Amino acid sequence: QVQLVESGGGLVQAGGSLILSCVASGSVNTMGWYRQTPGNQRELVATITSAGATNYADSVKGRFTISRDNAKNTIYLQMNSLKPEDTAVYYCAAKRLLEIRFGSWGQGIQVTVSS
Repeated sequence: QVQLVESGGGLVQAGGSLILSCVASGSVNTMGWYRQTPGNQRELVATITSAGATNYADSVKGRFTISRDNAKNTIYLQMNSLKPEDTAVYYCAAKRLLEIRFGSWGQGIQVTVSS
């Protein structure tokens, strides 16, 4: 496993923007963001491979952008046009080469969007 440290969460009004960052302690392959609300399963938000290929949940397409800086082992999630339903704990996740599932997870960071 690698250690993942998230930053950038907080409180924002609906329609606003936030940027989340996640730094990995070592080299990883695919990285991504998931989110979870109380009583619900963790859901995929977006993923990005080391080559830059991206995948988004339908609910965030056109509003969120995932990007990465491989030299810094860091990914970012630019969140625009935020909605109250985006309120959740956001988790960074990473797979090392040959891992099938995300084997490393961050501690989670709260994002709250007020109406």
